[in-house]
Amino acid sequence: AISGYVVCRTATLNGWEHVPDHRGETVYSTENGNPVLITQPGDYPADTTTKQPATPWDTWNGEAWVTDTERQRAAELEVARQQRQQRVKQAMASVDLINLKLRAGRSLTPEETAKLNAVLDYIDELNALDISTAPEISWPEAPLALAS
Repeated sequence: AISGYVVCRTATLNGWEHVPDHRGETVYSTENGNPVLITQPGDYPADTTTKQPATPWDTWNGEAWVTDTERQRAAELEVARQQRQQRVKQAMASVDLINLKLRAGRSLTPEETAKLNAVLDYIDELNALDISTAPEISWPEAPLALAS
């Protein structure tokens, strides 16, 4: 047998032929960059390449992967928005009991007032933060009150 080939019956079953054997290799869809494991003898599937995309935002230009920087940028900004939203949500959850006490008309202890103010200041910092620098964002430090 020839290296890189396997001997198979012809389609008409009246002879034998050498067929490329890429079984076990991974190629990449030129439509979406997803990996495709080769499990059958034969040529590489149509619309695939042996070249691996470098980023999830790469598109195939017919010869190589090219990073779609606009899609990458939009994704980075969306991740930053979600991170900010999650941080605000965590901060809000940390003062749920204090908010409940206020809604019930109860007085807060000096410690609770300090915690509430620290968390509100932190939320203000998060909301004022310029996330256009994503993914390089200098997030404000959460107040110690958030941990308790």
